[in-house]
Formats: sequence, C-alpha cells, structure tokens
Amino acid sequence: MIGVGFGVLLLKDGKMLLGKRHEDPSKASSALHGEGTWTMPGGKLHFRESFEEGAKREVLEETGIKLTSASVICVNNDVVHDAHFVTIGLVAEDFSGEAVVKEPDEITEWAWFPVDMPPKNLFSASAKVLECYRERKASQ
Repeated sequence: MIGVGFGVLLLKDGKMLLGKRHEDPSKASSALHGEGTWTMPGGKLHFRESFEEGAKREVLEETGIKLTSASVICVNNDVVHDAHFVTIGLVAEDFSGEAVVKEPDEITEWAWFPVDMPPKNLFSASAKVLECYRERKASQ
C-alpha cells in the first residue's frame, strides 16, 4: 500500500499536542501501525485537497480545534513491512478551541507535551516531523 498523509505539529506555549493511539491494532487506524503510541493529529490527504485544507479538516475532525493556518515544514518517507506513506509535516501555531477526543475508537486522549521532552513512545512518523521542526528552528 502507498499513500499520502500528514502530521500536524500544533504548538502552544512551548508545548505540542499529541494523541494516544488506541492499544488495539484494529482500532488504532493506521497502515503504519503504531498502536499505543503518542501521535500528532493528522491523516490521509483527500483527492484535490491542499495540504493546508487537509490539515485543517483532520485536526478539526480529530480534536475539535480550528486551525487558522498551517505551514509545510517537511516531506518524509515512512515505510513499514506492509505500507509506504509520504508524510507531509506541517506546523500550526494559530488556532482556536481546546482538544477533545472526537474519535475515541482511534485516539483515547489528547495531551500537551513540552516540545523538548516528547514521550518515549512517540509514533515514528510524528517523531520525524518533530525532528524536522527542531532542525528548522536550529538553523534560524
């Protein structure tokens, strides 16, 4: 399977929003697996959708947060034994609302973590987006 998706790094006061994927692989809803890990909001790109439109749609669907804008910071290849995704990493600092669990069969909770202290069990695709963000900040 090959697909295109994205992860959105939502930032507020030096913290990032992450969701805990369901422990049950059949509910964690990712071709890249990652059940039980912490992940950024995101999902699959829809036909004729811009990256920003997709990010806004997925973040709203998953968290109830409305993004004002989001910027692309990286493009990554994420490959596991049975799937390959091109993951577009975006960062968003301009948004409104509070995170609520909108899809409890996939994400069991949302929490804010310091950007410099992510949880140890960070979803691999999200870890790559975070690394891109850190490299970008270091070069500025």
